[in-house]
Amino acid sequence: MVRTVLFHELGGPEVLRLEETPIAEPGPGELLVRVDAIGLNRAEVLYRTGQYIEDVREFPGRLGSEAAGVVEAIGPAVTGFAVGDAVSVVPAFSMNDYAVYAERAVVPANAVVHRPEGLDAVGGAAVWMPYVTAYGAMVEAGGLRAGGTAVITAASSSVGLAAIRIANRVGAVPIATTRTPVKREALLEAGAAAVVVTEEEDLAGRVLELTGGRGADLAFDAVAGPAVVDLARALAPGGTLVLYGALSGEDTPFPPMPVMKGKSMRSYSLHEITTDPEGLRRAEAFVTSGLRTGVFHPTVDRVFPLAEIADAHRYLEAGAQIGKIVVTVDH
Repeated sequence: MVRTVLFHELGGPEVLRLEETPIAEPGPGELLVRVDAIGLNRAEVLYRTGQYIEDVREFPGRLGSEAAGVVEAIGPAVTGFAVGDAVSVVPAFSMNDYAVYAERAVVPANAVVHRPEGLDAVGGAAVWMPYVTAYGAMVEAGGLRAGGTAVITAASSSVGLAAIRIANRVGAVPIATTRTPVKREALLEAGAAAVVVTEEEDLAGRVLELTGGRGADLAFDAVAGPAVVDLARALAPGGTLVLYGALSGEDTPFPPMPVMKGKSMRSYSLHEITTDPEGLRRAEAFVTSGLRTGVFHPTVDRVFPLAEIADAHRYLEAGAQIGKIVVTVDH
């Protein structure tokens, strides 16, 4: 038996329960992973509360799509892994089918990457979702390249911090946004060329000022809602607005045609790249290269033990973190 986080109804963090469940055996195309650390993501809050893009199929529900650990068993038709390999699980599946909030988890092998040498379990649970999300959206979907400028909203999140570093890695200029000045210095220390405090400054006007009137080539947006109009105004001709989150909780309009003329707007999901074997291969190579050279690194805000999973979710919902929240599993 293994300890597994379950929830028997939708609701707040208090619905999460740590219960004993049988250890499953990996089937074809699957691995059994001993979970040592779990990366928390906002998608899990939305799923737990019934606001995610898919509903909970049946109760008790399970959670989690990002973790780090060690391969303990290998299912039929799986190649490229051996028992004892240090690995990370990346979000590439429905939580109705697989979940990693547990001491051990069966996961699809195509959602598992080898953990680079020198990256511990906490780092391995904190690095992949942020960097693969930002890489896929900015480089693959948004076409960001050297000499470009990227506006990054919610920049103190783990994805936002990864986006800042990726923009710098490809030779682009990252402009970070944050609601209040509290996180300004942390964003500058993370590599932002400039920080726009949206409660105090006009976003579009400030970006145009910073770019000499040209505007940004890319806006990488986690917020959505009415503010997309300002982001569109901040874009240069030919620029792209990529939406990957909806933190505002409000409806997102398509900006007026005079604002959007010659520009494009698209949504982006991490699964676009993690469920594409070639896309994930490119992303893994890009991130591993950055880790090896020290340009990329995980940013962990706080670590909780598995027994405090409800408190970890409360902290996640409070939104005060800078970087990733990780839960560790004792064995």
